[in-house]
Amino acid sequence: MRGEIAIGGVYLPGLLVLAVLALLLLWPLRLGLDRLGLYRWTGSRPLTDLALFVLTLGLIVLVTLPGAVPGLTEFLP
Repeated sequence: MRGEIAIGGVYLPGLLVLAVLALLLLWPLRLGLDRLGLYRWTGSRPLTDLALFVLTLGLIVLVTLPGAVPGLTEFLP
């Protein structure tokens, strides 16, 4: 994960960009859980969604850390 990311000359915090990416990845995951009926086994749907968001964001941050995944850093600019 980098400190700042420039998009069109505007600097955005790296965590904000990764959080938006996590939200985009979470959307089909939530849709799949809803269609499979897996939400009925959870106590609170919003709390489950929050936990899935935190786990997704944590996974994305882990993958984007330099040196976290061997061989991945050679593809990053």
